[in-house]
Parts: sequence; C-alpha cells; structure tokens
Amino acid sequence: MNNATTSTAVVIGGGIIGACCAYALLDRGFAVTLIEKDAPGRAASFGNSGSIGLASVPPLGMPGMLKDTPRMLLDPHHPLVVRWSHLPTALPWLLKFARNLSPARVAAISRGRAALLAQAGTAYDVLLAQIGRPELLHGGGLVFAYESEAGLRGDRAGIELRRRHGIEVREMTGAELRELEPAISERAVCGTYFPIVRTALDPLDVTEAIVGAFIARGGRLLHEEVRAFEMGAGGVEQVATNVARHPAGLVVLAAGAWSRALAEMLGERFPLIAERGYHIMIADPPFAPAIPVVSGEWHVNMTTMTTGLRLSTMAEFAAIDAAPNHARVLKVCEGAARLIRGLELKVASRWVGSRPSTPDSLPVIGRSTRQRNVIHAFGHGHLGLTFGPITGAIVAALARDEAPPLDIAPYRPDRSFVAP
Repeated sequence: MNNATTSTAVVIGGGIIGACCAYALLDRGFAVTLIEKDAPGRAASFGNSGSIGLASVPPLGMPGMLKDTPRMLLDPHHPLVVRWSHLPTALPWLLKFARNLSPARVAAISRGRAALLAQAGTAYDVLLAQIGRPELLHGGGLVFAYESEAGLRGDRAGIELRRRHGIEVREMTGAELRELEPAISERAVCGTYFPIVRTALDPLDVTEAIVGAFIARGGRLLHEEVRAFEMGAGGVEQVATNVARHPAGLVVLAAGAWSRALAEMLGERFPLIAERGYHIMIADPPFAPAIPVVSGEWHVNMTTMTTGLRLSTMAEFAAIDAAPNHARVLKVCEGAARLIRGLELKVASRWVGSRPSTPDSLPVIGRSTRQRNVIHAFGHGHLGLTFGPITGAIVAALARDEAPPLDIAPYRPDRSFVAP
C-alpha cells in the first residue's frame, strides 16, 4: 500500500477499542485523529465490571440455552431481558444467535475467542508499559460463587470448555472460597476460581490513560459526531462531522454499538445489536472483596473499585436510548448481594450502557469488503475492555499491510455470523 495515501488515519469511537487502535496507529507512524462524540471512555468502556476476562472462552450462548430461554425471560429476577417493543428489531439477531448454540458451533466460536484471549494479556502488558501505567491492572483472579451444587453443575460445560483451552480452573468448597476471599458469605456452598483473570479497578482510568498518552505523543482528539463519509475512487476520502470535514487516508470504525449505523453509511450491514448492561455502586460496604466475585446463579459481577463496590449485570435487548430499568437491576442484585457478608444495597450511583454484540460472540476485525481504506474494529460484546490492546495491534498491522499477530479469519467482516 502507498504510505503517502494512508499516512492520515481517522479513528471513529473513543472507547477502549478506539483508544487502543488510535494509539497503535500513532505508534506505527500514522498521523491520527480520534473522533468521539462524547468524552472518551464514557460509554460501555466506563461501566463494565473491570474484568480483563482472560478465562472468558465460552460464548454468550451455550448448548441447551434455547430451552431455558422462555423461563429466563419470564423470571422478573433474571438478568436476561428483551423489551417487547424492541422485539421486531431484535428478532433477526436473536434468530442468528439461536443458530450458534449447537455443540459444534460453540466449539468453533470458543476457538476464535481463545485465540484472542491467548494474546490479550501480553498485549496489555506491552501497551501499559509503553504508556508507563502498568499499575492500572491488578492480578488476583476471579471467583464464581454458587449457592447450590446444582448451580455449579449448570456451568459444567463452560468450565470444561475453558480447561480444554488450557485455562486453569480450581473448584472449591464454600469453606475454601471463604479462606481465599473472606468477604464471601456462608450462602456460597461451592465455586470456581480462575487465577488468570486480571482487573481494572477503574475502567475509565484505563481508557483515559491511553487517550492521554495518545494526545501527549501528538495524536488529535476531536469531540465531534460523524454524519457522513465522502467517497472517492480509492474509498473514503473525508469524514464529515457536525463541525468539519476531515481528510482520511485510512478510517477505523470502532464506535461500539453505534458502529452498525456508521457501517450502513458505507454500504455494509452487520448483525450488531445494543445489548445493554447496568451497574450500581455501593460506596462503603462493610466487607469489600479483594478478589472479584461473580454470582453463578444471579449472573452479577461484584468488584471492589477505587470508588466503591460495583455490582454489574444484565443482558437487556432494547434501543440504545431506551429509558433504563433500574428497578429490575435492583431485584437481580439483591439476590447476588447475599454472597457478600453484610452487604446492603445502599446505592450511591447507577449506570446503563450498551455493549456492541454479535450473534456469534466474536468481534468484527478486518478490512471492509467494500471500502479498501476502511478497517472495522467493533462487536466485542462483553470483552471490549479485555480485547482493546490486541485489537489495536491487529488494526495497526492491517493498516501497514503486515501479517497480524494471529489468524483473524474468525473475525472477518464478511463471515456469515451463523453456522454454515
């Protein structure tokens, strides 16, 4: 590729994925403009559980899930929600999701996730060392705690899938869990511990640190909203915003759940949906777990952060701008809170945000099939924080027409997103 025509890059989206892509491109010699309509890192990158989920091999959908879905949707205390008014919009995505639940399909998807996860930790180490902020991530692992043996049995397939991909899983009794993490209550009768998992005690700090380093090295950040792409013979020539037009030899689309609409401006359609997550913050819990704890039955992550204890949960399919359902979240969190000693849900703050989710639980990373100078980097679902630096490394390699650090065929934009 002619470097003279690609030396100017525009990255759209200032979450963790966009921030990592912008920094990686700058590091490889591009003049980079990062465009974010709001403050960087304030959408899904802000409100997640803080987990660098290096053990997250299983996809969102597992074999047998389909028969349990009606029960989950009808349970007012379950974190899976489909807003009925949103069903006509969500249905095509949900049908594709259902086609990815066979054992063979889950095994293939898991291989794709495992390949990224195998390099995600090292990619973080390299990036945080470059910007001088290695302290942003902490080790210590992750605990899944169960209130019954049946709960653990229900997750057995995911446990064994992780083990097949070399992830260490330690199964523990309730007493062993409490020895490892004293904040866990007597409600926990058994659990699993994943030593490989790391945690960001403030996910916003991670994104802001990367963006700060990007700016300090000469990158340009613009608070603007992309409205259109102006095309030429070689693809996108300018990115038009509500403020100005910006020349672009290369465009990286990394706008999370908003990427679908932007891709449609380029003539491409993706089965990308806004899967909304929520959290509540507890300012001064009497017992704050040093190791993040996930309720196996209630599907709530409980993580002690710099600002308090965060309980994050929900997979809600609704419009990006739909009014939040904080009452449902509180019901779910009330059940999970019993796993932490003395925890009362004295809510200090609440949050809702949209994950960019694909029906096959794999991100979209690769060159556009329609516009040669566009690279897609979105659809990371629950693992945006985890996959930020490795995605940036892949995008930078593609931008220089070099071989990426791993086979990216499972994430290609022109895949079917369903079983063959």
